[in-house]
Order: sequence, then C-alpha cells, then structure tokens
Amino acid sequence: MLRKKLIAGNWKMNKTVPEAATLAQEIAAELGRVTDVDIVVCPPFTALETVGKAIEGTTIKLGAQNMHPEAGGAYTGEISAPMIRSLFATHVILGHSERRAYFGETDAFINKKVLAALTNQLRPILCVGETLAEREAGSTLKVVQTQTEGALAGVTAEQVNNVVVAYEPVWAIGTGKVATTEQAQEVHAFIRQLLTKLYGETVAQKIRILYGGSMKPSNAPQLLTQKDIDGGLIGGAALEARSFVELVSAAAAVK
Repeated sequence: MLRKKLIAGNWKMNKTVPEAATLAQEIAAELGRVTDVDIVVCPPFTALETVGKAIEGTTIKLGAQNMHPEAGGAYTGEISAPMIRSLFATHVILGHSERRAYFGETDAFINKKVLAALTNQLRPILCVGETLAEREAGSTLKVVQTQTEGALAGVTAEQVNNVVVAYEPVWAIGTGKVATTEQAQEVHAFIRQLLTKLYGETVAQKIRILYGGSMKPSNAPQLLTQKDIDGGLIGGAALEARSFVELVSAAAAVK
C-alpha cells in the first residue's frame, strides 16, 4: 500500500495576520503546484481567512489548530467546525499535547471533537503521544493505545478513512530532542496494528500516521523512509518557508 506522504505545518500561536500572509505567499510560490505530497498549513484562527486566500488555487490545503465540539452557543472564545468549514479549511488538529497539558483536554473531550469534525467534513489530524515520564516508566504503548482508542470511540470504519493520526512524543516537541528512527517506527507500527485491530487490515493500511516531534530537514529523510511514517506534523520548521519547502522535498524524494 503506497500512502501519499503528508506534510502539515502547525504554526501554533505565531504570526500576525500580515506575517501569516507573507509566509503563506512564500510557501504557495514554492509549493503551490506540488501534487506528489499532500501539504496542509495550520495558521492561528485570526489568520485562517487570509492564509486561505493566499493559497487559493494551489494544491495546498488549509487547516485549523483546534475547535470546539459544539456547532455554536455560549462558549466564549471558542470556534466551531462550521465556522472553520466556512473558511474552506479541510483539516483540523485535535488532541495536541499542548491542548492536553495546558488546557486539560481529556480523551473523552477530544473524542467529541473528532466526531464533530467528521460530521462537518473536516479531516482530524489526531495527535497522540507520551510524556518523558511515561516513556521512562515503560508505558509509551499503553498511553498511545488509551489515547487512540479513546479519541476514535464511535468513529466508523468509513469515517476513519478521513482521519490522520500524528504520533508526537511530548518530550520531543520543541525541545530539539527527536525520537530515534527506531523509536518512532516502533510506535507508528504499533498504531498501525491498533488500527488494524479496530478497523481491519485494508482500512488501517490506508490511514496516514505522521511523526510530530522536532522533524526538520536534517532528520526528515531518515524518518520518512520508515515503513509506517507517512509524513510529519511540523512545528518550528513550518514557521520559515525555506525549511518547510525542504521538508516537502524530503517527503517527495521517498519512493
């Protein structure tokens, strides 16, 4: 099964609207016609519309960094799936470790978001991963299994085709530390086995599993050649057009 590589840029809480427009224009100029790798950019909410216009007519897709599970209502400061879809976004990052750690998001709450995203034709980029303490305690696979099964509760085999999973070892996000190629592949293979158990071999082989822990141009080629690593959820290296373009090139080079 040849899964098309996916490189998604998570800009996090960075870039004012003018800065986001500039970055999106630079990325679009370099990557706007790429078809052999799927590309998603996820700016802050304030820049979604601007970035959407900058990449209009290109092959680059627009994603949001989070959303609330309800379609509307008294949820001050929150953004709903219909709001995101109205800006022609196609993807949304859910369950990121920063949402879990700083905002207390649980597997059950993330599951509500996943179901709401799918109902609204948004493709979730579902993040799972262990902390350093959990890895040192030998509970990496247990943590990843609990998070994955919890987030996908009630998701059908048909729906899960629209889910992207991102494995992000929390200890490797923004720290410069990277899981070794072997460590990353081990967890990716475990997630694939888990998806096989939940949805069957045929479905599991189609789902893309991204690596999301300090991937950059220097380590991307080694990670992206692994059997079960289908791309990257990129943080710091997505904030500068040159490094993001290099990561897409690295993904395109994998045959």
